[in-house]
Amino acid sequence: MLVATDDHEVLARVLVEPGRPLWAREIAAFRLGCAGDRRAFEALVLLLNHRDPERCVSAAHALARLNDPRTPRAAAALATNALRTAYAVHPVRLLTTLRAPEAVPALVATLQRLLAPGDPHGHVALACVEGLGRLGDPRARPVLTAALPHPRLGRAAAEALSRLPGE
Repeated sequence: MLVATDDHEVLARVLVEPGRPLWAREIAAFRLGCAGDRRAFEALVLLLNHRDPERCVSAAHALARLNDPRTPRAAAALATNALRTAYAVHPVRLLTTLRAPEAVPALVATLQRLLAPGDPHGHVALACVEGLGRLGDPRARPVLTAALPHPRLGRAAAEALSRLPGE
């Protein structure tokens, strides 16, 4: 029924009805988000921060299409939350996709924190480096330069730096 219906009211009810399983809420939020219905925003943000990467991917996809002005700030908050770093790769990628004013400061702050020796979140750091390269903002130059000596980040940091406008 959820996959077949185009009735936004039915889908919105699924988001708030007690006892609905997570998969049903996820389908309803995804469908509403992709259709631009902002009632899905809160559910999608929760899914963007989920431990299951598949849920994060679908939430990021729907949030990118939702066109809700709250999305960049929510994604920036998730990307910079030091307690949830293990789940930050999809918020980082969403920020890059959105190209919002919050993107560069959030990615720079997150990458700076992840450059600490022994940090276990290399996949998030790499997403930050790649995102900063795609955004092409010169404010990223210092942190990308600091990433050059890191074995897992050096090549991507050099590529990102090459995309920044000259000094």
